[in-house]
Amino acid sequence: MRRLALITACTLILSAGAGFAQDSAPKLTVTGEGEAVAVPDMATVSLGVSAQNPDPGAAMNEASEVAGAILARLDAMGIAARDRQTSDVGLQPIWNSHDSDRPREITGYEASNRLTVRVRDLDQLGAVLGAVTEDGANRLSGLSFGLQDPDPVSEAARRDAVADAMERAKVLAEAAGVTLGPVLSISESGGGYAPSPMPMMEARVAAAPIAAGESTINARVTMVFELAE
Repeated sequence: MRRLALITACTLILSAGAGFAQDSAPKLTVTGEGEAVAVPDMATVSLGVSAQNPDPGAAMNEASEVAGAILARLDAMGIAARDRQTSDVGLQPIWNSHDSDRPREITGYEASNRLTVRVRDLDQLGAVLGAVTEDGANRLSGLSFGLQDPDPVSEAARRDAVADAMERAKVLAEAAGVTLGPVLSISESGGGYAPSPMPMMEARVAAAPIAAGESTINARVTMVFELAE
């Protein structure tokens, strides 16, 4: 019985030692970065309407009428309803200029209506901007270019990041005089896709050709390799 207990104890010690050796096996952790570039096929425009009137209700009505005309024009130009969205409606007082001899008072109201529009045909973008300004849009606060389906480009960026990580691991292992083993884990962090912004002053614009440039998608992966003996 004592002999059986001794054998069992030795087996447990050996098993624990094997597990510890496995956990403490040398590893190499590397981070790889990749990117993929594509030509944008969609633009997102932030435009708005503002109207001033001594009466707040009249100011709101004026801004709403112009916004309605713009939406109707966008519909006539083939911009789908899902690509037109009211992003903000506002009303604020207009004060008289500061004068120490007179108390500040409200002289009128400014109503605003802001729209976000996606244009999926970039050849139509210049015409769209020209049309909405003709209909009364007097603010253009943002224009960015992006991809309708960024997934294939994101996949290419991830593949590039993995290839970069594997190449880094190979170089480091060779420089250290060790043998690179199998991949133990791989994770993705950071990276991603952001539309390419084009800063624009809030001003009236006319129809004109616009260069979309390129959109870049970045990816970053962390890979852990076992180092073989």
